[in-house]
Amino acid sequence: MPLPIIPATSGSTVKNQEGIFGFGWIAASPGPSGPTAMTNLVSNAGVVSTDVTGVGTGRAYAGACEYGDDKGIFGFGYSSSGQPGVSMTNLVSNTGVVSTDVTGVGTDRHALAACGYGEDKGIFGYGSTGGASGYVSMSNLVSNAGVVSTDVTGVGTARDYPAACTYGEDKGIFGYGRDAGDSYLSATNLVTNGGVIGTDVTGVGTARYTLAACGYGEDKGIFGYGYPGPPGYVSMTNLVTNAGVVGTDVTGVGLDRGALAACTYGGDKGIFGFGTGGSPNTAVTNLVSNTGVVATDTTGVGTARQDPRGCSFN
Repeated sequence: MPLPIIPATSGSTVKNQEGIFGFGWIAASPGPSGPTAMTNLVSNAGVVSTDVTGVGTGRAYAGACEYGDDKGIFGFGYSSSGQPGVSMTNLVSNTGVVSTDVTGVGTDRHALAACGYGEDKGIFGYGSTGGASGYVSMSNLVSNAGVVSTDVTGVGTARDYPAACTYGEDKGIFGYGRDAGDSYLSATNLVTNGGVIGTDVTGVGTARYTLAACGYGEDKGIFGYGYPGPPGYVSMTNLVTNAGVVGTDVTGVGLDRGALAACTYGGDKGIFGFGTGGSPNTAVTNLVSNTGVVATDTTGVGTARQDPRGCSFN
């Protein structure tokens, strides 16, 4: 008698079903402006929810990534004028709850990027400790329990405002940014599934910074938007194959902008949200299909802001 056929989906789970945009810089007139501690959940259908007043220190220019298969973490950032940055983290549970501040380890900094790698871990990389001479090339690993490690001196060009994403299911990539000479880069640095950051790879496409990146299609990634210099912001994307090859520019759709966030949702899709085109800040989102197609603008909900960060969870 033949054995019963058990469906392949039995007992399986799909990672990165939902996402979260968190923190950022608001500019209210009249009213207060500055770093915030608010979040907006992203459903597994790509719907961005209204503001949730967050916990922890309000800040912008942080990094965020998924870790532990089903959770996320926000780390580092800029909390107040005149400060070089902070070294604190806020864990995100697999129900989307953002925890209170955890005093971090490593160098205080902001304008960095983060991504998941190795299926269940994450990494923060690059950033600025303040001033043109303060750009760094260092990383901090995140264990699958959410523990952030001490600094690891990195390789490649020290820079700020790069973007990073997971690709190939268990690897990551950092791309673009601005160096200490105020030149914009089109360089990438691969992250192995052991957390080792590779040397610079001369990129393709338009050099720029203040862009965002996310995984999509389960094993690929995409960099989008950013600031390449005058005359202003752009709406372009560069796909990342599951081998880590960054594609040439694809002219995007939607609002030209930078200083935005992106995350994976629905298991195999992505979303870009918020940002600025100079003035004012926006609450616009653009969905990314599992084939890498970026959709037209969707008018968002919640507070328009720049330099939030996004990560997947659940």
